[in-house]
Amino acid sequence: MPTPREVALSSIEGAIARDPDRIVERGHPDRYADDIVAVGEFRGREAVRGFFAELFAAVPDYDMEIEQVVAEANAVVVRWRASGTFDGGSFQGIQASGRRLEIRGVDVFEVDGDQIIRNTVYYDGASFARQVGLLPREGSLADRAALRLFNARVRLRRLFRRGRRRRG
Repeated sequence: MPTPREVALSSIEGAIARDPDRIVERGHPDRYADDIVAVGEFRGREAVRGFFAELFAAVPDYDMEIEQVVAEANAVVVRWRASGTFDGGSFQGIQASGRRLEIRGVDVFEVDGDQIIRNTVYYDGASFARQVGLLPREGSLADRAALRLFNARVRLRRLFRRGRRRRG
């Protein structure tokens, strides 16, 4: 019987190999889910396989490396770094921008016997959005303008609510 660490790493090795089938092969047939916090939850092998197939088509030169693995009982945490160029197909409705990506993240696996029950994936979705061009580059003129507009809107709403309370 493989250890929980070996079970979790088999999925990560599938990502390193850009092989969606290998990523999900140890997923529990009925209870498997990947909760990719910045994107959403994918339930079942087919949904998880589909997500990764779309990712690898969008980033054909996807490369991933493991930085650290911590395993305790049935929980396995894998810290990783991934990179590639977003120049393939669209991803989650975002058209390929041709930009280079560098993403750091953590997978938290829950393992039961030789099967993955759940994997929760944490990575900085805002950083991804900035890198692909969906959000303005941090500190850029557009970024600073968006921040000023957001803060002005918050102040106006606050003033409006105070005025309504005084009248009401």
